Amino acid sequence: MTLLYRSAELRRLEADAGAALPPGTLMQRAGQSAAEAIDAWLAGQPAGAKGRILLLCGPGNNGGDGYACALALQRQGHRCICWSPRSGQRSDALAARARWLEAGGRIVPSLSDDGLDEDGAVRLVVDALFGIGLERPLDEPYLGALRWAQARALPIIALDLPSGLDADRGAWVGGSAGAAALQTITFLGDKPGLHTLEGIDAAGRVTLARLGVDEPAAGDPAGALRSAGCLNEPALFAHLLRRRPANSNKGDFGSVAVVGGGSGMVGAALLAARAALQLGAGKVFVHALGAPGLEVDLLQPELMLRPTPADGRLLTPADVLVVGCGLGTGPAAQGALECALERPGPLVLDADALNLIAGAAALRDRLAARRAGSTILTPHPGEAGRLLGVETAVVQHDRVRSALDLAQACRAIVVLKGAGSIIALPPAPSEESARYAINPTGSAALATAGTGDVLAGMIGALLAQSGAPHPAGAMASTLTAWPVQATLAAVWLHGQAARDHGAQIGLTASAIAPLAARALGRLRGDPD
Repeated sequence: MTLLYRSAELRRLEADAGAALPPGTLMQRAGQSAAEAIDAWLAGQPAGAKGRILLLCGPGNNGGDGYACALALQRQGHRCICWSPRSGQRSDALAARARWLEAGGRIVPSLSDDGLDEDGAVRLVVDALFGIGLERPLDEPYLGALRWAQARALPIIALDLPSGLDADRGAWVGGSAGAAALQTITFLGDKPGLHTLEGIDAAGRVTLARLGVDEPAAGDPAGALRSAGCLNEPALFAHLLRRRPANSNKGDFGSVAVVGGGSGMVGAALLAARAALQLGAGKVFVHALGAPGLEVDLLQPELMLRPTPADGRLLTPADVLVVGCGLGTGPAAQGALECALERPGPLVLDADALNLIAGAAALRDRLAARRAGSTILTPHPGEAGRLLGVETAVVQHDRVRSALDLAQACRAIVVLKGAGSIIALPPAPSEESARYAINPTGSAALATAGTGDVLAGMIGALLAQSGAPHPAGAMASTLTAWPVQATLAAVWLHGQAARDHGAQIGLTASAIAPLAARALGRLRGDPD
């Protein structure tokens, strides 16, 4: 499992590790680890490419990592030069700078220095300007140094994180964008900001260097250092990756009822229902409020369409309800949602169901009264903002915090969709902090109509197949709880479908579920 540490957790982890080691040890290890990763990258470049490695070194410890990296690279036979307009005052960084100079290394104060291009042009830039400690917008002369590299289209590798990126939030500090890296070598622990919002494009490929520091174990006296976050990965939903026994029938894999499809939006409910069927639910029912006369889906005739009374009362029994895809906000929609909230089983709420709840205190109370973790909410940032009573920009300012706040307020599992979707769990009484995961799969190909409806149907399908009757209250606040595993699996597979599609455009919502089903089959070891 790849844990994610916010800045405060990392500072404590670094302080505790540094106290047990000789001064400067962590910095030397960071430099060596970065040099090894850079050397490996260079080895994969076309033969004959020559030139210096330019390391942009800031005034703090990130700059010290840069000097240590330059020294290690020089010892490996690479030609390096460092740029730094000022030396700073951090003792470890000053010592690393001094070691670089003692070894014959050069530091230039200006990128216009004629000596910069001696014996060949710069071929690679290493961003070692600022790490997690930057709290102000990136400014001159450091911003200018990054712009210098960008203007020359030079490849950039970042140490710890791209300078100017908020390690917790994935946004550029103060809106001042730094330079995107093709690779980020991050130290001690991975950071949530590298995997969500603008951090995904800024960081490029992320490589973690632990620097010989073990992560605090559960029950460790330093328990406050234990991260509440992790990256979503198949190991977290291993329960769902077991192959089906040959002696199976449709009754073994649960039933899903999709409720939505108001006037003009019937397709949304059908997309969710088709996805539920294609992801393995044994039976799928559809209540399309806007098409009471619809008797068959000609593209997916296996779906069972059911009428919905004018008051919205749901009569179809199903193990899992998926409510909200194109639901609308009229009386029938509200009646259907009220009925769904009264049912005790697993419930997935999306789109208009979330908008109805955001606008009615009584519905919010009914949601909060449900068994903790028995409900999964799948808002996009705008819907999350309405539920929290804040602007969308506030949600995006700190996506992890927003998702956790919503999970706590609604006592539900929350999937905050977007670049690096956040899966947040309601807090458990036994845990000091609520848990969350960031999903690393997906691409811009998902930015098209209907993809969220497909995700809701996929979650419903995997919930129906999980093999447990209903989620237990506290259990749904842990990563091993079956509703959490079903949600994590659906989000990962949904994103993996976009990866398998390949291109950033051209993926329609209807194409996602078949791709996701094949990805699930690969994880289960199914034959091609």
